[in-house]
Amino acid sequence: MQADNPTRAEKLATAIADGILDGTLKPGLRLDELGLARQHGVSRTPVREALRQLMQSGLIDMRPRKGAVVSKATPLQVESLFVAMAEMEATCARLAAMSMTPIERRRLQARHDAMTALAAAGDPDAYSDANVAFHSAIYAGAHNAPIAEFALGLRRRVGPFRRAQFQVEGRLLRSNQEHDAVVRAILSGDAAGAHAAMLHHVSLVEDAFETFAATNAA
Repeated sequence: MQADNPTRAEKLATAIADGILDGTLKPGLRLDELGLARQHGVSRTPVREALRQLMQSGLIDMRPRKGAVVSKATPLQVESLFVAMAEMEATCARLAAMSMTPIERRRLQARHDAMTALAAAGDPDAYSDANVAFHSAIYAGAHNAPIAEFALGLRRRVGPFRRAQFQVEGRLLRSNQEHDAVVRAILSGDAAGAHAAMLHHVSLVEDAFETFAATNAA
């Protein structure tokens, strides 16, 4: 049961975040725990975890006597998260270039090849799911447990914004091209190149999210 709860919470957090970012759930709307649990067919435990995750992303506020209320992450909050994510992922990429085993390198290439097909097919949901696994493989490939754990926690906070940017036209193919530069550097053992390629990639992810946000605000 404990293994299932995080998965349910992540799915629920994704559904709520998508609604907030696309404007379906408006700022100021109260999110009722019991109502969400009934709507999604889960207990209140994953609902609380999902709301906690979204609070860390700045997408909801916890208010006295009202509970969880839809908020809107400020541009400064989003920028701070992306800056932190870029630095962490660039570090993971640099360490992965130095530390990944041959089999980890082959698996990373296989993940990238599969994502190339998803990008060509134009499937943002499948690509987003594969993207989580792709970046997780790089965290693991750094072979530094504290850094990987911190990167995973930070990714959960950035996740809603990262997922939303795939709705921007042409973004899947561009993201995959950016991944290609990261993968080539890691596979060749180019630590500095992997660091630079990942830093550049995450900065473009932030740019794409800003485009998404501007489009949905219009």
